Amino acid sequence: MDAAFWNQRYSGTAFVYGTEPNDFVAAMAPRISPGPVLCLGEGEGRNAVHLAAMGHQATAVDQAGVALDKARRLAASRGVTIAMEVADLADYRIAPGVWAAIIATWVHLPPALRRAVHAAAARGLRPGGVFILEAYTPAQMAHDTGGPKNVEILMTAEQLRGDLAGLQFEILREVEREVREGPVHTGRSAVVQVFARAHEPL
Repeated sequence: MDAAFWNQRYSGTAFVYGTEPNDFVAAMAPRISPGPVLCLGEGEGRNAVHLAAMGHQATAVDQAGVALDKARRLAASRGVTIAMEVADLADYRIAPGVWAAIIATWVHLPPALRRAVHAAAARGLRPGGVFILEAYTPAQMAHDTGGPKNVEILMTAEQLRGDLAGLQFEILREVEREVREGPVHTGRSAVVQVFARAHEPL
C-alpha cells in the first residue's frame, strides 16, 4: 500500500474515513497537555483538525499528497490551520523530545518499520507527552468491516508493549467495538488501543 495506492483511495471528493475524529482519539484528547501534536499516517486530516480546534499546534504527516490537500480544505472549513508534510513514514524523522502527543490511528506497517516508527514516537514525546494509538488486531480477520487483509501488519497489545518500552501505559487493551468511520471502516471491529505517557522527571 504505497503512495500511489493511497492517492487513488483518497482521490474522490468524499472523505473516505469521514470528517470527525477517531472515537478513541476524541475520548483521549482532553488528557493531552497544551503543546504541539503530531498525527502520523493522518490521511484527510480529521484527527489533526480536531486537535487544532482544541488549541493544539497540529502537524499531519501522510505519504498521500491528495489526502493532505483534503486535510487543508477540512481545516479551512473549521477555521483552523494545521501543518502538513507529505512523507513516507519509512523516511520521516520524528523530532525527539518535543511533542505533547503523537497520534497513530489505523497506521498498519510492516513489522520492522512498525517497531522503528513506534520507538521513534516514544523518543519524540516530551516529558509527560502521550502516545495515542488505535489499530486492528489479528482477530479483525474474522470481520469484514475494514482494515488490511494481511495479518502480519495487524497489531497485538503484547507487540505494542514491546514497541513502546519505556512509556507508562495508562491504557493498553484489545477490545471489540463498533467503528463508524466512513464507508471503509464500519461495523463490529477487533481493535487494540494505547494511551501511554512519557515519564516526567522526579
